[in-house]
Amino acid sequence: MKTKVAIIGAGPAGMILAHLLKLAGIETTVLERRDRAYVEGRVRAGILEQGTVQLLDRMGLGERMRSRGLVHGGTKLAIDGDIFRIDMQALTGGATVMVYGQQEVMHDLFEAAGPRGLNLVFDAADVTIHDIDTDAPFVTWTKNGEQRLECDFIVGCDGFHGVSRACLPEGALSIFERVYPFGWLGILADVPPADHELIYANHERGFALASMRSPTRSRYYVQCGADEHIDQWPDEKFWDELCLRLGAEAAAHVTRGPSFEKSIAPLRSFVAEPLRHGRLFLAGDSAHIVPPTGAKGMNLAVADVVVLAEALQNFYAMGDEAGLQTYSARALARVWKAERFSWWFTSITHRFPGMSGFDRRMQQAELAYIRGSQVAQASLAENYVGLPLERAHV
Repeated sequence: MKTKVAIIGAGPAGMILAHLLKLAGIETTVLERRDRAYVEGRVRAGILEQGTVQLLDRMGLGERMRSRGLVHGGTKLAIDGDIFRIDMQALTGGATVMVYGQQEVMHDLFEAAGPRGLNLVFDAADVTIHDIDTDAPFVTWTKNGEQRLECDFIVGCDGFHGVSRACLPEGALSIFERVYPFGWLGILADVPPADHELIYANHERGFALASMRSPTRSRYYVQCGADEHIDQWPDEKFWDELCLRLGAEAAAHVTRGPSFEKSIAPLRSFVAEPLRHGRLFLAGDSAHIVPPTGAKGMNLAVADVVVLAEALQNFYAMGDEAGLQTYSARALARVWKAERFSWWFTSITHRFPGMSGFDRRMQQAELAYIRGSQVAQASLAENYVGLPLERAHV
């Protein structure tokens, strides 16, 4: 088998890149070790930056998103129960975000893949990357026997634990990482959300977030210990703790109900540099992880592949390799800004183990400054709705 670009991983980064390249007439093959139901069913991010929304529209994938997604022009912060609103739309000249879960995005990407003729291989076991330091790289995997795919380039979009980054030789990457000493316990429940916008809560007992997936489905989180287990959090205990941290005003609008999904996610900041080695490129979670506080994970993956798609389009259309050579630097410039925002937002909303009285007062002062300063609110809003996304050729 032969293709132009082999893409490892059928998550948001891999599938959006495949669609962008298909629209440019560039042949790809996407290899995914799990089946479609698993990939589409993973509970992940729920907020799309304005640039991501606009890109999906330009790709012809926005109709369902526009009919089902929830447009948010602001967000709310609660400090020990005292709530104030950040008017993102007014502070950024009209920018908004869209609440539309990653599961829905993946559904749209997969539904359009067949009619557009994208080549997807699910259940590809033992994926192995070969000869990335040559002009003739290839990928092998097992499915009904051993398979081989020859290609010009390989793009690793297979996540933090994937094979792409792991295949690089020792010393090829510089790793920058911070592991946070807590996690997010999240639930999904078919109950109306507590508010029509998100509420980020800073409380002496820890962080909480009131979010949603639709007008009838809520997504809630509370900060928990990194070593805790979901068995320690029956629904009643979760609801009590959530309402306490949100404060009386927000808690009065919380509708309780049975959770149908419950999980604990660790928090990590992680960047691997550079994003290219030979004929292998890294994109999305295979290259970087952000805490979920800033809602940047999926959006950052999209930003990566927009830059890479443009570089590949220029290479195949004009033989111009400049974009391929600068991909890592261009993508990382945005990655580190998103890492900064996610780290900062996490640092002012969470309780850290061993936090001193001075540290707590600094948190409170930072939040009070944001509340009283339109300039500070504008900075938060600009980062939240998303820094400019380089325009893909679609």
